[in-house]
Amino acid sequence: MAFHLTHRYGDTEPGEPGSDFLALLRELEARPEDTEHGSVAVTHESEWCLSVSRGGYLIFENLETGGERHMESVPTNKILELWRHLAQGNLEQIQKELWLPGY
Repeated sequence: MAFHLTHRYGDTEPGEPGSDFLALLRELEARPEDTEHGSVAVTHESEWCLSVSRGGYLIFENLETGGERHMESVPTNKILELWRHLAQGNLEQIQKELWLPGY
């Protein structure tokens, strides 16, 4: 399954089996005053995306068809787990989580 990473300042790159999701997440630690560039994301080829903002605010949505849902204060280990599921195409596992509707 193909996926890509979106970095804090908008650069994207193809994902690989050894992609460093923790490094992607840690991009949010630098320059906390920069609120304009406050999220990073992993997007599956199906257009399902998991984006994370500071404080563990996680959004799961399909970039083409919508279906937005979110979780707040998600711990790092859970974010990494969900990104791994998304990269592997395990959408059903992600959808089983306790999501709140909308953004």
